[in-house]
Amino acid sequence: MLGLRESDLCFSAAKLFFAYGLGNALSFPLSVGASVLLMAERPTPDAIFKRWTERKPTVFFGAPTGYAGMLASPALPPKEAVALRLCSSAGEALPREIGERFTAHYGCEVIDGIGSTEMLHIFISNRPGDVRYGTSGKPVPGYLIEIRDEAGRPIEAPGKIGDLYIHGPSSALMYWQDRAKSDAAFQGGWTRSGDKYERDADGYYVYSGRSDDMLKVSGQYVSPFEVEATLVQHPAVLEAALIGITDENGLTRPKAYVVLKERSRAGEALAEELKAFVKGRLAPHKYPRLLEFIDELPKTATGKIQRFRLREAEQAHR
Repeated sequence: MLGLRESDLCFSAAKLFFAYGLGNALSFPLSVGASVLLMAERPTPDAIFKRWTERKPTVFFGAPTGYAGMLASPALPPKEAVALRLCSSAGEALPREIGERFTAHYGCEVIDGIGSTEMLHIFISNRPGDVRYGTSGKPVPGYLIEIRDEAGRPIEAPGKIGDLYIHGPSSALMYWQDRAKSDAAFQGGWTRSGDKYERDADGYYVYSGRSDDMLKVSGQYVSPFEVEATLVQHPAVLEAALIGITDENGLTRPKAYVVLKERSRAGEALAEELKAFVKGRLAPHKYPRLLEFIDELPKTATGKIQRFRLREAEQAHR
């Protein structure tokens, strides 16, 4: 899929003890005789830039939050200082704007895909020479993909959001000592990923969010990722996360947490500007009714936004 070569030097921000990092820095490069660059320290933008410019890796594997942080860094190296020919992204869906900006700067594609520890690695992916930013691409050969409705029936029509199921030879058998979770995830050879997806008319799969993160506002599904990806298009925004807040009437109201590139710009005027920015680009019911500026978003070690931490913080304040 990636077209790795024996002459490549591969460098992964994700460490070897993550499924993503294990494939990036062991299985895939060594299977073709390529070399691997390992780094013990945290993959901060400065640490990554140091390796890019001194060791000259040709293939880099990162996560969306990492790409956003690097593009926002004043130390971002120029194209002439690096040797990148291909980059990969996983962990969360890559916003279109981030992929396009990275390619415009470095001239190399960012191959976005979705995988999971349960499936060992990526099972839907964009391909070199066939990248459609804003999508996860198409199924990796060897895997069957289905989008299913709430009754478990396959959704054939494009543009309909449903639960993502995967069938393939690398699936786990069960969760260790967790029968209920195993029964929910592993069903007759199919693995339920816990993600909401839709398939467009051209067969590309589009991420809508984690199943437990999806919001229903005014009776309609709202994808947190869609709103977050729109917010980061604003030049003042570095990162964003959307959760649902239950108001005094029991209705769900979308609330956005926003990290700015310049904290000093935070204020009511910018908050209203960002709400209008989203409202002008998405359906009216999707814009965040509430917006809070914070210094950083809670994340896992692989860079995934932990929206449940934001929900817990909201509950604690009530």
